[in-house]
This record gives sequence, C-alpha cells and structure tokens, in this order.
Amino acid sequence: MNSSETGLSDTAKGLLAALVVVICWSGFNIVSRFGSTAVFTPFDLAALRYGVSGALTLPFFLRLVPPRDWPRHAVLALFGGLGYGILVYSGFAFAPSAHAGVFVNGGIPFWTVVIVAVLARFRVARQTVLALILSTAGLVLIGFQSLLAPAAADEWIGDALFLAAALCWAIFGLLMRRWQIRPQLGILGIASFSLVVYMPVYLLWLPGNIAQAGWGDIGLQAVYQGIIAALLAAGMYSYANQKIGACQASMMLALVPAFSAIGGFLILGEALGGLTAVGILVVSLGAALGALPAGALARWRLFGGGRSG
Repeated sequence: MNSSETGLSDTAKGLLAALVVVICWSGFNIVSRFGSTAVFTPFDLAALRYGVSGALTLPFFLRLVPPRDWPRHAVLALFGGLGYGILVYSGFAFAPSAHAGVFVNGGIPFWTVVIVAVLARFRVARQTVLALILSTAGLVLIGFQSLLAPAAADEWIGDALFLAAALCWAIFGLLMRRWQIRPQLGILGIASFSLVVYMPVYLLWLPGNIAQAGWGDIGLQAVYQGIIAALLAAGMYSYANQKIGACQASMMLALVPAFSAIGGFLILGEALGGLTAVGILVVSLGAALGALPAGALARWRLFGGGRSG
C-alpha cells in the first residue's frame, strides 16, 4: 500500500512528529529552569522524569520486549535517558534556559552531523552543512543578549553540561536509527531501565528536596518531565528519526528557541528584539533546509536551471 492510499507520506509524518517534539521542547527549557531555580535539585527533576515515566512503562516493557533485546535498550537508556537527563538538569542549575536553547538545541544537530560525517569519512551533503550553519547562526542571534550578558563564575559549567547532554541525545538518535528499534519499544526501554538504575541510587544516596516543594510544583514537573518530555517528545523524536533521517530530525530541534521566543511574545507579552526576530527567520530557514530530503536542493536547482534555459 503506497503513501497515496494511506494518506500522508513518510516524510510528512516524520516532519509532523518533529514538529510535536519542537512544541514539547519549547516548554521543556522553561519548565526545567523553573524547577532548577526553585527548591528542586537536578536529582529531583531526574527522579520525577524517570520515576513517573518508568512506573508507567515498566509493565509494558517486561511484557513486550524479549530479554535478548534488553542490552540494546540499556544502552539507549544510558544515552537517551540517564545521560541526557542528568546532564541537562545539572546544566540548568548553572546556566539560564536561553543557553540551553543554543547549546542543547544547537548541539544536537551539530553532534549528529559530526558523528555522521566521521562514520561516512566526511562525505556529508553540502545541503546538510549549509543547514547546520544557518541553524547555528540563528540560534546565536536568538540567544545573543543572554550569551553576552555578564556571566556568573560557574556559568560555563552549565554550557559544558548542555553540550554533553546534546552529545548523549545525538548518540541516542543515531543508535535508534541504526538498530531500527520501534519508537514505542525504544521509549519503553529507556524509561524502564532509567527507573531501575536511577531511582535506588537517588533514594539511597543523592540529595533531594521534593519534600519541601508544593504539590502544584511537583505535579507540573511530574507531568512535564515524566510524560511530555520523557515519553511523548522522546517517542516522537525517535519516530521522526526513522522517517526522515537523523540529521533532518535533529535539525528541526533548532526551531525550539524560536518557538519559545514566539510563545513568550504571544502568551506572555515579552518583547521580540530585532536580533531575535532575525534569528528566528534564519534558524527557520536552516531547519527547513535541513528537513528536506538529501539532494532535494540540488535537484531543485537542476530543475530550475533546466526551466530557465
């Protein structure tokens, strides 16, 4: 059955899934930064993420995934669950959310392209390189004021942690595509292994302040971290990754700071500076270019050249 009979093409489905990820992650930076600057420790946020998502998925994982496949799911949990989550939450304790927008959402496509380039012996499409350059330039413009603001002494630690988190997520996405693990099963494994590994360590040894937080704050973080970020966004990213490719899916994440800025303008009445507006246009162009199938730009230029001749 072809795509015309089933409705949307695989590319369209992948782009829609990536758009869902962008919407989910647009609120993730703000919610996580809010939690990190409140009473929660980074370990509390990770516990809410893994505790909620793992409790919901563990029974299904044990029933649906055979033990022979568990090692690969454990590796995915190491990078896409524990590694990414702990690093990014720790980063929010040192650096503002605008920095996460640049270093996480810009770092994921950067690391993805770098890893793909190394594996392909540096044979990467010029279209992908151009999209990465445009996306990075747009992200820097969006976060320009925050990046140049007087920095706290340890702010660089947060930036380094964000870059490390981006590397973990890039590896997770590439492994999901390489191993062709179904997104639903992949997310079940990540959440389940993260729960089993992290929660005993957290409860026994790590500092936590959840008891001092209000129920409203706990509920917000539990729903957003445990369901929206850990299950919905991660699952949609895995799906997009397999439908449109790792580089294309990761490039779409560059839209997250742009969506956050537009949302702040429409919902909160926050002003959009000139640099931010230009950055939104540039990063959107880069993301659109990166989301095109490989070689689409060259074919379009060839077609256009043939028509003009």
